[in-house]
Amino acid sequence: MAGLSIQTAALMWQVYDITGSALPLAFIGLARFLPSLAISFIAGAIADTSDRKMILALSQIPPIAVSILLWASTASGAIVVGMIYPAVALVGAAAAFEGPARQSILPQVVPRTSFQRAVALATTVQQLTLVVGPAASGLIIANFGVAPAYLLHVAMLLLGLAFLLGVRVNPAASSRGTLSLAMIREGIVFIWNHPAVFGAMALDMVAVIFAGAEALLPIYARDILGVGAFGYGLLSSSKAVGMLIMAVSLILLPSIVRTGRVLVVTIALYGAGTIAFGLSTWFPLSLLFYGLTAACDQVSVVMRQNIIQMGTPDALRGRVSSVNQVFIGASNQLGAMESGLVATWANSAVFAVVFGGVACLVAVLVIGVLLPALWRHKIDVEPLVAPGGAG
Repeated sequence: MAGLSIQTAALMWQVYDITGSALPLAFIGLARFLPSLAISFIAGAIADTSDRKMILALSQIPPIAVSILLWASTASGAIVVGMIYPAVALVGAAAAFEGPARQSILPQVVPRTSFQRAVALATTVQQLTLVVGPAASGLIIANFGVAPAYLLHVAMLLLGLAFLLGVRVNPAASSRGTLSLAMIREGIVFIWNHPAVFGAMALDMVAVIFAGAEALLPIYARDILGVGAFGYGLLSSSKAVGMLIMAVSLILLPSIVRTGRVLVVTIALYGAGTIAFGLSTWFPLSLLFYGLTAACDQVSVVMRQNIIQMGTPDALRGRVSSVNQVFIGASNQLGAMESGLVATWANSAVFAVVFGGVACLVAVLVIGVLLPALWRHKIDVEPLVAPGGAG
């Protein structure tokens, strides 16, 4: 996660530095999302029929290669925007395999009764790295340029692979089966027949598509708040700080039972916080509001993971996680595109962010009305049984 935040910050800053326009930032999200969309469903089926730990390891190789290429091109002065988009697409393709394996492996590491705290704890560890990652990236870019940031990303991924070697995974309770198109269909049918699972995915996707402001942070840092590259790093880090504080709180507090209700409320607060951030022109206040939206997002991440992973039998977790990854990819990457397009159309980053926050609130209301099962959802620690009897 530290490496990903460093690479993403470097890519966004470099594209805006080369072009000076918000529109190219939008297409970074699209370039990353489209390969993931094309591959995710088959990748989920592979996660249900193969060694998930091995998939995690192999999926780190393309991002390492991409950062080495971008480092060499940037250092030699040969970098152009046209090189960045195919590189981002390759990273997106690797993420299509990494995502389902990463999400579905956690229930094989911890007991079901501890899953909610395990998600919060795992996220806390990630946020500890994200607090430092973006700030370090901004500091490196400000003092040494973009190229060293790519090398730092490579170092982080190599360190992550070393840690992965020590992870012990219990065998899945279900049989692996044989890879087929019918397997992919089975995962989709399961989601459609479980409205709480589908609603959790849909609500997060629609809300974040509109309310995500991350793609416009370079514009806010340079043109609206006037804080430069280092301020951009601090602004990015405020997101990690807010998520970290909330993640620790979720570990210390009793487990939340009404996960659906909490998910809906926190995403509504996320939209309201986005509006406040978009209107702020004072840097400390912007840091506060952006951190608050991240805290709300952290709650929604834990609630969504509980609803999806605890509501899905192990035999289907890879495939269900792959669909969830498409929803997440749509929310993050298409959200970045939406922000850039609206900012370009309105010639105002502020309008794009505020509009997105309002649209998020509307999405919460509509999905809450259409899928009442999501609002009523509660956690259940009893093991689920997959179709056909597999546990």
